[in-house]
Amino acid sequence: MPKPPNLQPLCGPQTKFDDVSMLRLIADSVPALIAYFEAESFRCRFANARYAAYNGYTTESILGQIAQDIIGPVMWPKVLPQVQRVAPGKPVQYVREHTLPNGEHRVIEVNLLAHLEEGETSQRGFFVLINDITTRWQAEHAVRQSEERMRKFAQATDEAILFHDASGILDCNDALLRLIGQERAQLLGSNPIELLGERYRAMATDYIHKGNEHLYEATVLHRHGHEVPVEIIGKNMPDAQGHYRVVVLHDITGRKQAQKREAFLALHDRLTQLPNRRHLMELLEKALAQAKRSGTMLAVLFLDLDHFKTINDSLGHQAGDQLLCAMAERLRSTLHTDDLVARLGGDEFVVVLPKASSRDVVSAVADTLLHAVCDVITIDGVQLSVSPSIGISIFPDDGEQAADLLRHADAAMHHAKENGRANIQFHTHGMAAGAMEVLLHEHLLRGAIASQSFVLHYQPQVRLYDSALVGFEALVRWQHPERGLVGPDEFIAFAELRGLITPIGRWVMREACRQTKAWQDEGLGPLRVAVNLSALEFRQRDMAAEIAHVLQSTGLEPRFLEIELTESVLMHPTAHRLDTLSAIKALGVSISIDDFGTGYSSLAYLKRYPIDKLKIDRSFVTETPDNAEDVAIITTVIQLGRSLQLQTVAEGVETPGQMALLRSLGCDLGQGYGISPPLSAERAVDWMHEWRHKGMKK
Repeated sequence: MPKPPNLQPLCGPQTKFDDVSMLRLIADSVPALIAYFEAESFRCRFANARYAAYNGYTTESILGQIAQDIIGPVMWPKVLPQVQRVAPGKPVQYVREHTLPNGEHRVIEVNLLAHLEEGETSQRGFFVLINDITTRWQAEHAVRQSEERMRKFAQATDEAILFHDASGILDCNDALLRLIGQERAQLLGSNPIELLGERYRAMATDYIHKGNEHLYEATVLHRHGHEVPVEIIGKNMPDAQGHYRVVVLHDITGRKQAQKREAFLALHDRLTQLPNRRHLMELLEKALAQAKRSGTMLAVLFLDLDHFKTINDSLGHQAGDQLLCAMAERLRSTLHTDDLVARLGGDEFVVVLPKASSRDVVSAVADTLLHAVCDVITIDGVQLSVSPSIGISIFPDDGEQAADLLRHADAAMHHAKENGRANIQFHTHGMAAGAMEVLLHEHLLRGAIASQSFVLHYQPQVRLYDSALVGFEALVRWQHPERGLVGPDEFIAFAELRGLITPIGRWVMREACRQTKAWQDEGLGPLRVAVNLSALEFRQRDMAAEIAHVLQSTGLEPRFLEIELTESVLMHPTAHRLDTLSAIKALGVSISIDDFGTGYSSLAYLKRYPIDKLKIDRSFVTETPDNAEDVAIITTVIQLGRSLQLQTVAEGVETPGQMALLRSLGCDLGQGYGISPPLSAERAVDWMHEWRHKGMKK
């Protein structure tokens, strides 16, 4: 038999490597903590270097020590029951905390094994094998905490959340079940792609395959068959088995409906739901193109309700609105499905007959419309009779362009009014009365500019949360030689068309700044004034230089001036516009967007331009708080403003209910007849004293 290998060099040149030395070498080499205790006395009879050092001893000093002294009086009562469980053939394993001699807290896994000599019935002692699992325990604890936080969050949030891996859906919260109308048992293990609408599945599959984590839009299938629009974002989550994904789905039904509503309102009249002027021109252009291709006739009928102002003045605007809606429905129900009816504004409607075969047919349709409108209608218990004046233009006789046909039909309608109203007139080339009226209007307006026959009225703007006055919006009026004070709606657009807006705008800017500085000098407070700038003024003039000059000459500090621009000014971005706005902003003048939401509202220009405020158009406020759609739109604008750190101003505030709603939604400022109508400069001073006195009484 060969001799065993010589192990003497491992133990020193003079030492025989015996069994005890071998045991000590092995015990001190393993990463575990090892010890042996007597069964009766609990005295330590062996410990490797790690066990001894872990408890503050050496391998020599720990021998003979009692387990209670080694472990300590605090921990021993917790350890003793585990030791008492040790029995032959039944090892004990448990986890406990341990405090090192230096005070550091650790987590250990303890294994106890009974020692029984062969043939004996009672145990001599027990072995102790300890592994320090602090690092593993901390990692597992962190995962458990993370998973618990995720579970609680998933149940607490209204967002739909699911977890999945390659095998399918692992779990989901109740919000997802509500979103799709299914039970959890139906979902677990299924493919998450199957939750999506068919047209989004390929995209979502690629999204998951690539591990993408960006936000995207899709739809999920509800149990009842309809699709729910959602925003989806997925995140990769590592775990011990590899990774899984957590997916958050946000129901955007409300937003989609609001966007659809906004898109509809951009092309339709809010009151009657008919196409508006812009949409009318688009549809008329298409109909003309078809008529040109087919060589057919097309007719444009311009309808204006006679004496409609009398109804508004006598019964109120609400009754007038009801009448307009009723007339819109009568026109729709009288026409064929191929015909078009639109509302231009006020009491003006346009009908397009794209398949008119002759003038006699057009005349017959016009006569039917006239009689339909003239039928008695009851509004709020009052029977009313209204009549239309109808003007007609024909393609190709009266023009080949949409604008020409509309203008000629308008001229024919005015001719019908001049001939007794409630009648029908075809356009003829001799109708020039309208042109003379335009010339007279221009002559009077030029005279007003020369004599500065304008006045400013001021409408207060108050802070909604405490009703404090912050300033005024300056609104121009024309002191007409025959009609008295005329509002801006009756001459500003005309002034723009005739190239007269610049001198009017300059006068308004100077007078508003002068008056505001005068009020400040009288001790009426640090008031602000908002001045409207038209798109034409903004394009044609060096507004930054003009504003700087006006501020210098009037002495008004720039921070007390605010410029209001319509969205149309910003729709087509140019370097000139950005430079001008930046220059105005650099002066210290603030910039607001007027009538926000009525045009093609775009987040792009809100980001691009230095804007301070969004003015919510009065059309969104009028029917609140009863109109849920308008409340949703206002809420969206206010939240958008808050997200972009822009103030929001609500126009057209007329009732306490509207004030309370806007205040609860967090709108910053409000103005409207419910606070005060536009006031002359003298009356504005009285109003300020009255308002502040009212506030002091509260």
